[in-house]
Amino acid sequence: MAYHALSPLPCPPVKIAIGHRLFASVLLAMLTVAAAAVLLLRQNVLGSFGDYAVAIELDRLDELSGAVARQYSQHGDWTFLPSDDDRRDWIGGELTRLQSLRGKPVPPVGPAGPVAPVDPVAPAAPAAPAAPLHTRVGPPMPPLPPPPPAPPGVIADLHTRITLLDANGGYLAGRLPGNLPLARRAITVDDRTIGYLGVARSARPSDAMAFAFLDQLQRSLWLIGGLALVLSALAAIGLARHFRRPIDRLARGAGALAAGDYAVRLPVQRSDELGDLARHFNALAERLDQAEAARRQWVADTSHELRTPLAVLRAQLEAIQDGVRQATPATVDAMVLQVHALTKLIDELYALARADVGELACQRVPLDLWELATAEAQAFGARFQAARLAFETGAAPAHSQVLGDPDRLRQVLANLFENSLRYTAPGGAVRLSAQVHDGQLHLTLDDSAPGVPDAALARLAERFYRVDASRSRAHGGAGLGLALSRRLLAAQGGALAFAHSPMGGLRVTVSLPLLEKDTP
Repeated sequence: MAYHALSPLPCPPVKIAIGHRLFASVLLAMLTVAAAAVLLLRQNVLGSFGDYAVAIELDRLDELSGAVARQYSQHGDWTFLPSDDDRRDWIGGELTRLQSLRGKPVPPVGPAGPVAPVDPVAPAAPAAPAAPLHTRVGPPMPPLPPPPPAPPGVIADLHTRITLLDANGGYLAGRLPGNLPLARRAITVDDRTIGYLGVARSARPSDAMAFAFLDQLQRSLWLIGGLALVLSALAAIGLARHFRRPIDRLARGAGALAAGDYAVRLPVQRSDELGDLARHFNALAERLDQAEAARRQWVADTSHELRTPLAVLRAQLEAIQDGVRQATPATVDAMVLQVHALTKLIDELYALARADVGELACQRVPLDLWELATAEAQAFGARFQAARLAFETGAAPAHSQVLGDPDRLRQVLANLFENSLRYTAPGGAVRLSAQVHDGQLHLTLDDSAPGVPDAALARLAERFYRVDASRSRAHGGAGLGLALSRRLLAAQGGALAFAHSPMGGLRVTVSLPLLEKDTP
């Protein structure tokens, strides 16, 4: 038995709600901004603190600066420094020596002044010491208090970052100058700068207070980061809800539309793109509601129009079947007339249905629309006379060549003449004219009273629509002729318009683009 490997089923994509996407996006953006702000704050604080720490370290070198100044004053130059091989460690040794002597009186810089003569009665007063040759003037300063305890290795780190330079900036002892900038402290003797003590900035603080400050700063930054995280999450939740609420309403409304509830509407209080989307949604729902109402009316009107001739045929056939009436030629003619009316109605409905789906076939050829219209009017001449209507024809236009389907255009003209024939009062008139304007031929059909109300003009081309009173069902017709005429003209690039006629009735205008005169 052969076994076939089953292909793995495709995994459905993971659905992530838009609210969660918004929350994550806003939270990530806010956290990025907060992190950048915290890092910038940290860099600025650490940079400023580094300058402050270097200044403190230079102040701590006051004792070393005084010791170097005294030795320079005693020797008159830098000959007291060790050889080149030992100069790198000389600063560390000098700091260790000064630390061991801390607490003992520090001799002044420079030679002592003259001693006063001895008084045999009283002990001689000590001679006043000469002013020191470094920056301090006056009595000797008391010994400096010991600095606060520093973590292990920090002092060693400090003495490895000290460089002794001469007045010209040349290297003398301590750390070899590198690429790092040095913070300098001048060494003076007799108000003359003899050299500099330089300290390179360190990433580590050099005393316990600095360590405590940075530790507190670190904890504060963590607190700020945590607070920024919480506030960003709260702001992200608020913004996500702010945008998710209208989107949820839109989704529910779309679901209601899909289920056939065309009465659903969305609130439009917002003034942003979501508000525009809600307004467009409401407009769509309104159009769908109108379309559904029109469909229901269409079905009801179609059923009603089909029921009338069928009811007449059924009544006549049942009368013949029951023996009430005889199948005379007149009875048969009446039934045939109803069959023709039913056939015409079905043909018009079929043509409108095909026009709705864009399948209305039109064989467009060059033709003279004015000649076609006058020829069709002559075919209705006898009926106009029978209805006691005077038919008038205007002057022929200079150019009336159009591109159209002659059969469809005859159908349009027949519907228009039939409409005027039915609804114009006896003793009136019908007038056919044509004008050329803006590259189009406008064929105009005017009739006399009765007229059409203003509210009815915009609805004349609606299916099954009839004007009440004089233009009612009593004159026959199903109310499809004008609707079909408009669709037939639209399929050929034309238009059908309605207006009040100066003759007191209705004006119908057929518009089609003119052909160029040299078009074959």
